[in-house]
Amino acid sequence: MMKVYNLHGWDVSIAAARELQLKLAVQVSRQNEVSAPRLLAGVDISVRKTSGTATAAVVVLDYPSLDLVETRVVSGEVSFPYVPGLLSFRELPLTLAALEGLSNTPDLIMVDGQGYAHPRRMGYACHLGLFVDTPTIGCAKSLLCGTHDEPGLEPGDYSEIKDEGEVIGAALRTKAGIRPVYVSIGHKIDLPHAIYWVRQCCRSYRLPETTRMAHLAAGGNLKESSAVAAGYQKGEREVNAGTR
Repeated sequence: MMKVYNLHGWDVSIAAARELQLKLAVQVSRQNEVSAPRLLAGVDISVRKTSGTATAAVVVLDYPSLDLVETRVVSGEVSFPYVPGLLSFRELPLTLAALEGLSNTPDLIMVDGQGYAHPRRMGYACHLGLFVDTPTIGCAKSLLCGTHDEPGLEPGDYSEIKDEGEVIGAALRTKAGIRPVYVSIGHKIDLPHAIYWVRQCCRSYRLPETTRMAHLAAGGNLKESSAVAAGYQKGEREVNAGTR
């Protein structure tokens, strides 16, 4: 099982959540600790707003083949309100429950969301990284804060995202002619290596295979037959559980 550290409780107010982010931000490591990862994970969550429930998914992929090794899906209630910049307080408890149930421990985790590119430098990927003490990367589909120049048109081209004069991430072109993704560190990695690993996980799509497949799993669309056809399936596990 993957170790999850109990850094704080989840029954907090919006003001207290922001204060927690400021306190936790100073604990984020911006030093690279990723060298030769064997297993990469992607996490994503699908929230059903009408019912107040959500499904969190974690996929573990072999590197460099990016074959699917394991899938873990956890469903339950979400109680924290939707507040931009505080999504980890709404979604992280279920994600941590999914990670805690893995049979394989990933060396690097990619999050479909922000990391350091956050107003309080404490996005979802940073929060997650601290809870599991594992290198994490934020790879978001949209920009939360900061500005950047338009990156070049070729895959691998990127431009720095800056906020108040500080480089907080990169707008990375992963596919020619397609809008960039927004990469930032989560924990125990630096920005050049975060960009490198996102590029390594991008194949035929805009998004890296880690978070792309996690998104499919969270939506119930990562079927065993399609995974086999794509050459991914090695073993899939699925469990339903409530929030902790």
